[in-house]
Amino acid sequence: MVNLQLTDLQFRRLLDMVYVGNWILNSTREDDRIRDYDDMEGLIFSQCLKNGAERLCRRDRDRVRPSEEYVRGGIHEAIMDYEDAVFYEILAEELARRDISREEPQVQEDECILDERILEYIEEFEENGIENITLEK
Repeated sequence: MVNLQLTDLQFRRLLDMVYVGNWILNSTREDDRIRDYDDMEGLIFSQCLKNGAERLCRRDRDRVRPSEEYVRGGIHEAIMDYEDAVFYEILAEELARRDISREEPQVQEDECILDERILEYIEEFEENGIENITLEK
């Protein structure tokens, strides 16, 4: 058995980390959620009931879940910031790889050129977002 002694702030950060972790692992799953992670989230959030943070959780049938107050409290803004950053990084790398694949073989194998192209795209996205992206049919 593991026992942790946490300050109120540390406990709140743990709630955030557990929620975000479960969100990443399960939010895109429908009927095939990873139940172990849902159960772990419930276990950690159930500690709110014992630690004066009842407003951060709610009972839902057989388990404890994050409350609406918790969910609306800013955690999704942090998740969206992460998703935006990952989106642009992946898009920049995919576009750079696409560009390089159209060039000579020695260019395709040069990681420095790939890194430079990725950086160019990232700078473009930082400046303009997706405003300058167009698709040709």
